Amino acid sequence: MVIFDCDGVLVDGEYLSTCIMAQEARKYGWNITDAQANKLFTGGELAKIRDRIARESGRELPDNWDMIVQNRIVTMMKTDAQTVDGAEDMLQATLALGLPVRIGSNSSMAEMDAKFSSTGLDQLLEEDRIHSGRDLDMPKPRPDLYLYAAEQDNIPPGNCIVLEDSDAGVEAARLAGMACVLLRDPAQPAPQWPGLFRIAHLSEFVPLLRRIMTEQKQVAA
Repeated sequence: MVIFDCDGVLVDGEYLSTCIMAQEARKYGWNITDAQANKLFTGGELAKIRDRIARESGRELPDNWDMIVQNRIVTMMKTDAQTVDGAEDMLQATLALGLPVRIGSNSSMAEMDAKFSSTGLDQLLEEDRIHSGRDLDMPKPRPDLYLYAAEQDNIPPGNCIVLEDSDAGVEAARLAGMACVLLRDPAQPAPQWPGLFRIAHLSEFVPLLRRIMTEQKQVAA
């Protein structure tokens, strides 16, 4: 099975989302730049981001802050979401291999609905194969979300490969016992995990996937 993260892998919305979080942080007195927020908050859980803003600003945030921010992100993504370069072609090529595909993201289902519908990726993805760490209370870096996705098709974790762009997602895959491919510029640092694959562009993913599948067949033979 292939399990995809959403933001930064399929939809290029992470920076837009973290900019909203940066605006919120500045509103409460934490003078953080958009770039700093993107580095700190990418792949993060809204509840933990709320706690971090409260701690850094010394201010108490509303109990419904998570929902306020989520609603702002959903509204923005209905019009501003764009696919990561090569995402549609990569998804089509992955599906053509005949492998089961699922989505596992810390984004809410409402956010992903907005992102996938506005980018047209909803035409390639089945709704019941999209899973939200926020809505299921299984946020990464905990492995639960990826384990849950695998269980839906009764596939052992060792037969799953995850495509991620965040350190939190990589850690979730590692803890789940799954292979992981990190989509990140090779000049940027990455988690130190010997089993981690790296690609710089989505066009590299399916060739890597084919190679892994070939190697597995040769081992099995």
